Amino acid sequence: MNKSSAAEHRAAALHTPTDLKAEATKDLTAALNLLLADYFALYLKTKNFHWHMSGPHFRDYHLLLDEQGDQLFATTDPLAERVRKIGGNTLRSIGQIGKLQRVLDNDADFVTPQDMLAELADDNRQLVTRLREAHDVCDEHGDIASASLIENWVDEAERRAWFLFEASR
Repeated sequence: MNKSSAAEHRAAALHTPTDLKAEATKDLTAALNLLLADYFALYLKTKNFHWHMSGPHFRDYHLLLDEQGDQLFATTDPLAERVRKIGGNTLRSIGQIGKLQRVLDNDADFVTPQDMLAELADDNRQLVTRLREAHDVCDEHGDIASASLIENWVDEAERRAWFLFEASR
């Protein structure tokens, strides 16, 4: 097998049939992979703050961030699988996540609990905006299944933002 046919064979091995047009698969894959990178970045940031929480409300905040981290991580598999179902390829590495993520990392040695909650609330509100943008791409291409998933994820992100806001008042 020559180099060209080997590459074609590998590509064909991952091809998933779909009724979506090639352009739709390309656009949807791009939008969903951006979301996936954001979810992984927000998951790790939430766990970072969970691990480094301190202060008089430690237990409540620690448990809140643990619950929110679990919810974020639980979204990653259905999101990646949706990309595959529509004929796309999804993220393969932390390096890829780093290139695509729009959630800013926080590598500070110390962050106050109030700043942690405020930053995560803001990140979740930004995620809501990005989810709505991805929903628009789904609507544009008639991908009702992805749109339906995103609608639930918008509600979850709004709830996380709300809880973080209320806990920080």
